[in-house]
Amino acid sequence: MKHPSSREFYAYWDEKRGDARAPDRSEIEPGAVRELLGDIFVLSYAAGYPFRVAGTRVCALLGYDLKDRSFSALFAAESRREIEEVVAVVAEEQLAAVAGITAISEDGRPAHLELLLLPFNARAHSPLSLTGLLAPFESEHRQLGDFKLTSWRYVGHQPQRLVPRALRKLAVARGFMVYEGLR
Repeated sequence: MKHPSSREFYAYWDEKRGDARAPDRSEIEPGAVRELLGDIFVLSYAAGYPFRVAGTRVCALLGYDLKDRSFSALFAAESRREIEEVVAVVAEEQLAAVAGITAISEDGRPAHLELLLLPFNARAHSPLSLTGLLAPFESEHRQLGDFKLTSWRYVGHQPQRLVPRALRKLAVARGFMVYEGLR
């Protein structure tokens, strides 16, 4: 991680999770990361990954309130599928990810940002969600758009063997399930 805000938020998240793969959402205290709140957001694990909450600096970078807007829609078409896959792995495999992003400002200049995605512990009968931080490397705040994923990697403990996606989806399914052919 290159951005100091990303390192600080990751260290806090890592401390809260202890030996678990991810902390419960209730364990993250906003007061403990007060200086970072403007850059932090929470996403729902649903189609398009809508924002549940977004910090003021994140909203200012985009020029509008992000609540209920699609996270993946921020990205240009060529990066959208890739960022959706990264978000899916973060939520389903409970792995942290860090990514480099290039965006275009309203005056046409490129801007460089760092994206940190962190999972919350999956609990029965509650929807999956994840948190993250979006921090620009340049200090000037201008409206950005057309995000492009330039690099990404998973951070922390990676499983020895990745489970096929179909089985992962069954593992996170909640509620009543019917299995055909069993007695």
